[in-house]
Amino acid sequence: MATAQPTAKIIAKGVGQSYRRKSGFGRSGDAYVALRDVHLQVESGEFLSIVGPSGCGKSTFLDIIAGLSAASEGTIFLDGKPIRQPDLDRGIVLQGYALFPWRTIQENVEFGLEIKKTPKRERREISRRFIELVGLKGFEERFPHELSGGMKQRVAIARALAYDPEVLLMDEPFAAVDAQTRENLQEELLRIWEETGKTIIFVTHSIDEAVFLSDRVAVMTGSPGTIKEIIPITLPRPRKNASLRSSPEYNWVRHNVYESLHNVNHEERKNVEAHDVAEAIAPTASL
Repeated sequence: MATAQPTAKIIAKGVGQSYRRKSGFGRSGDAYVALRDVHLQVESGEFLSIVGPSGCGKSTFLDIIAGLSAASEGTIFLDGKPIRQPDLDRGIVLQGYALFPWRTIQENVEFGLEIKKTPKRERREISRRFIELVGLKGFEERFPHELSGGMKQRVAIARALAYDPEVLLMDEPFAAVDAQTRENLQEELLRIWEETGKTIIFVTHSIDEAVFLSDRVAVMTGSPGTIKEIIPITLPRPRKNASLRSSPEYNWVRHNVYESLHNVNHEERKNVEAHDVAEAIAPTASL
């Protein structure tokens, strides 16, 4: 079995993903390339965000790290070992919460611990500790429908952390909540990250969110997606919303990420326009 030297927590080497489109009557058509030649290294304990245009393959890349889908090309390594399938060494937090509506908050948080065959008494202690960590002490016996969107997302984070994964994968986790709740959740996530030391890979469309949270921001190109640039975020920690977001340093870093992403969108438009022109000329040229 192939291995990579464990110089980082996660190493992506030449990762590509393509799908065969259907052309009607169940027949296979052209291949759609979602990702191409993605190389990325994430250090242990790092908070790395990924931004890019819609449809650039951010979520697809996260799915491959999670083991939910297999790459068409290349390999992703965790601690030097190739990722082949989902495992409890990776926790996942999605935009849609994915809580079990028939389970209480405590029972939701205990789900991964049940899979690990953790004894019931220990499950209870661990779940209550993480419920308190995300600021929901006293809500253990509530059901998801009794919570706000922001509270549900806190439960999802507690559930992902409770079974002690080495890496936390987060796909637009705060996109569905209002702006004030989103900023509060960002600060809570940073506090939890600082307390737990987890490696976090965070997918977002928000430049502000990526800059506020991250050690580095990876900017992806449009489809097929690849890593165009990785921008270090040198802002001091701990970070607080009110003081940081109004600082010249924050706005300078945000501008750098914006320019990188803007250039991606500009290049994508140029490529589309060039393709349209080529298609328009081709029939004439063949006459």
